[in-house]
Formats: sequence, structure tokens, C-alpha cells
Amino acid sequence: LRRVVRQGGFEIRCDSAFEEVIRNCGEATEKRPNTWINDEIVRLYGGLFARGAAHSVEAWRAGILVGGLYGVAIGAAFFGESMFSRAGDASKVALVHLAARLRLGGYRLLDTQFLTPHLAQFGGIEITRAHYHRLLGEALSGRASFPAALPDVVRGDPLAALQSSKTTS
Repeated sequence: LRRVVRQGGFEIRCDSAFEEVIRNCGEATEKRPNTWINDEIVRLYGGLFARGAAHSVEAWRAGILVGGLYGVAIGAAFFGESMFSRAGDASKVALVHLAARLRLGGYRLLDTQFLTPHLAQFGGIEITRAHYHRLLGEALSGRASFPAALPDVVRGDPLAALQSSKTTS
């Protein structure tokens, strides 16, 4: 993945196609014929986005959205809601860029809802409910900002920003 990220095969943008990302996340697939993302969910999350509380990270190739994710930011907590991929590694690269932004923006918790092998390869771990509640309380009372762009030093290798971080699921 490090090689894929460094090759720069995707243009990564934030918050430039929020509704398109959420609609792509909501499309039914063979593996997932039913989805919880409907028009009302799109509208409600769109309202959060308009208030600056929801964000998307998008992977583009040749001007086409090929992967991405979205979630909600409250205090220093970010709640990842869903992701999609139409090209190999697109959602993985978007996730790396999200994690780098959260780290640089001062976020203390990335809630991925549940642990998957995909998230475990990035250091995601499962924790007890009590531990989660403690971390959540700390994160909700904290302050963070969602950087739309990564600094030049990190942009070419967002994994560098994650060297000493852990993702909590």
C-alpha cells in the first residue's frame, strides 16, 4: 500500500463531492444487496456537511471519482460512516489520507464502527465498551480541525504522518 500511495495514482480531494460519495456508498452491490443509505440519509448527512460537521475524502483518477469515504466530526472524534471503491486500492488510499488529516488536525478517536480485515491492516483494534466510552468522552470534549489539504511535507507520503498513531475501532 505504501508503494501505491507514493505512486500518486489517485488525486485526493476533500469535501468536493460529498453527495456523490455518499450516493456511491449507498449503491447496492452483489456482496451488499441492501443498504441503509437512502434519500433521507443523504439529505440529513448533507445538512451536517453544510454545517461543516461531515466530511468526505475522495480518490479521483482522470477526473472520475473512483473511491472515497465520508464521516462525521464532533469535537476531536471522527465517526467513519461508509466507504466505496470503483478502482483497486482507491478506498484504502482515501482511508490513509483521512487518517493523516485526522492525526494532523488533532483528532483523538477514529470510530470505524466495527473492525474488518481492511481496517486491521491499518492498525485498527477492537476495544471494550468501557474503554471506548472513556476515549469517546475525552475526544468529544476535545477540539480538532479537519484540514482540507495536507502540508506539502506530508502530501507525497501521508503514511509518514501516521508513524506513531493507532486507530481505535
